[in-house]
Amino acid sequence: MMRSSLAGVLAVLLAGCGGSNSYTGPEGNIPFEPLRPTPGEPAVVSPYTGSDPLVLEAQSRLSTGADLQRKVVLRTCGPTNGVCHNQKEYPDLHTAGTFAAAINAPCNVQAGSYEGVYDRCERLGDRFKFKEQSFREIEIGWYAVVLGAYVEYPDNSVPPSDAAGFHIHLRDPVPLAQGRAHWGTGTFIRNFVNAQGNVEALSFASYNTRWWVLDDGRHLFGEVRDYQRDAVDALLSVGILQGDQNRNGVFGAREGKAVPLINPGKPEESYLVARMRGHMQGEPIPGSRMPLANQPPSIPDMLALMCFIEGLDPNASQWNLSSSIDYARCSYIANPQALSLVGTGVTWRGRVQPILQSSCGGCHGGASPQGGLDLLSANAWTRLRQASAQNANLKLIDSGRPETSYLWLKLSGDGSILGNRMPVDPLNGTRTLPPEQLADIEAWILAGALEDG
Repeated sequence: MMRSSLAGVLAVLLAGCGGSNSYTGPEGNIPFEPLRPTPGEPAVVSPYTGSDPLVLEAQSRLSTGADLQRKVVLRTCGPTNGVCHNQKEYPDLHTAGTFAAAINAPCNVQAGSYEGVYDRCERLGDRFKFKEQSFREIEIGWYAVVLGAYVEYPDNSVPPSDAAGFHIHLRDPVPLAQGRAHWGTGTFIRNFVNAQGNVEALSFASYNTRWWVLDDGRHLFGEVRDYQRDAVDALLSVGILQGDQNRNGVFGAREGKAVPLINPGKPEESYLVARMRGHMQGEPIPGSRMPLANQPPSIPDMLALMCFIEGLDPNASQWNLSSSIDYARCSYIANPQALSLVGTGVTWRGRVQPILQSSCGGCHGGASPQGGLDLLSANAWTRLRQASAQNANLKLIDSGRPETSYLWLKLSGDGSILGNRMPVDPLNGTRTLPPEQLADIEAWILAGALEDG
């Protein structure tokens, strides 16, 4: 009986499908126009014909943007087993395509910490409003989730500014009464470009809870009960754009000075260059100077980078890295030495060695130098490249990395190692080096601690 029923069902299904030979494929053509990049033919320029050896070296070794990416950017920013800017960390610079994508790309997308964000990298923040209220949307400066045990605050109370829960800091005050809770749905709004190419404001997330207005009215505190934690996690996973990501009170995008990673035609306003230099037009850049773990660019390397960026057409939307770098018309060939990341005069023999000899040679010199470190000897530079006698896990000088250089840690008074800060004055105790000398020594280490600059 069961077999006959099953056979009947199969017969009905086959009949409904028109039998095993009834299928016919789709007719006609499916329209499809692929949007492929069209960078155009590579540009060829007249070569530099002067006699400056630094320019000639750059032109010979780094004649195109592709050469620059492969021989300088990849070596300087992309290796270290995929740790540095190599798929795992923004910006990805390990291929010619990803390097080209860095042109006009936003900076500080993956800053690591809010202190490392540069004001001119900040973007317009998303906006916030209450669904139940009529006041206008307010730009979000930054947000934070403070962890801790849930505390139920009475409606007519004022939670502390660091209460466990969801905190939003806004650009303008919220026009609601302070000193009591407001139950409502906070909506998060962002501008999107629709299919017609028009800008459209859309609410992309929401969170319903009790809210309090704190401090100067720009601080919103949202309650997070145990059952609401998943909702907050979902909200954070969407991603909220913060207009004051570094939390310093400046909404960078509204200052009108935003910069990208690589700014076509403007090397001095390119964040990639600024991170190598440690400043942009005299303004300090947050975070450690780059590169952290690899040999920094030489003067010809930097000349190629600056001339490459200066030669990019700011009105283009795509760029061909096979195009020649125009050294002949590049403004930086007038003084390539100024591009040294070490700085003028910051060389071993011209600056660092005299500082160490005059400030430290009294103890670290002569027949019985303290710690076995003789800074007055002819091979002092070679000795500094070796491990410290006090801490074998650290080199005295670790090229490009002051933070793991034992000598620098002693000179700067870093608390991560034992012992007094150096140099030591036999009469008065510790005598720190002047700030300008410390800055020069740090710059020398960052630039590779080369013997001749």
